[in-house]
Amino acid sequence: MGTKNNNGLGWLFTSPYLVFAVVFFVVPLAWSLYLAFTNWDLISPDYQNVGVANFIKALGSPAVRAAFFVTFKFMVVFVPLVTVMSLVVAVLIQGLPRFKSFYMVGFFLPYLSSGVVASLIGKGFLSYSSPINVFLREQFGLKINWLGSPFSALMVVSVIIAWKFIGYYGLILTSGLESIGKEVYEAAAIDGVTETKRFWTITLPLLYPAIYTTLILSVGVTFGIFTEVYQLTGGGPNFATNTWQMEIFNQAFKNLQAGYASAVAIIASVVTFISIYIIRKLLEMWGKRNGWV
Repeated sequence: MGTKNNNGLGWLFTSPYLVFAVVFFVVPLAWSLYLAFTNWDLISPDYQNVGVANFIKALGSPAVRAAFFVTFKFMVVFVPLVTVMSLVVAVLIQGLPRFKSFYMVGFFLPYLSSGVVASLIGKGFLSYSSPINVFLREQFGLKINWLGSPFSALMVVSVIIAWKFIGYYGLILTSGLESIGKEVYEAAAIDGVTETKRFWTITLPLLYPAIYTTLILSVGVTFGIFTEVYQLTGGGPNFATNTWQMEIFNQAFKNLQAGYASAVAIIASVVTFISIYIIRKLLEMWGKRNGWV
């Protein structure tokens, strides 16, 4: 009897999350799967089943192909950038003699900021009449259209997103550094191991669980980039920053092709799952060489 009561109490406490998951995840997912095979325009109550036509159209679309490659371009720039900077932050915080918590909170604050606000501030800094561009023009004769060229636009968006996540990932890596026993470093010091070699042969291998977590999270972020692109470039120039989320938004709410947008979303989900799975396996291979897997 007691076990039944405990089970009922457990279901009661978990019910808010279960209801939330069903309403905001399961139902929209099922609805999206259904819409992907229709030609619904988001407005008309009448729509027809079109089979796999939406998927065929999406696979042949230049915008969808651009979204595929742009995501991996962001991954190549954003993931190493945010990982290295987060590791630098973690090492700096770990080396502080006092007030570690204060600095950790300070680095974490950008993660709590709105992506819209950060994008608008960045756009203001990079505008033609901003102090930075005025200085570059007057002192060096440089006229840089930061958001007007494919390469610089990609870099600007990556830097803004990295700034937002550095503190968050830095906290994870700091926790990983805290878990490494001091006796390991003391033994290395007795053996005459230099600090540089100690970092590469001791710190990084022992930091594998934290690095694994941050890398998987950062890879996931690249497949969900939307706010910064929407505010700064709108997917341009010439599809250079047209991410999956941006393409889904354009098709659903600008072109009013909800069925087609759902098909693009399903393709994006499959690509995301496969990509993260491959990267996870590669990371596990690295971990296995260091005795973690």
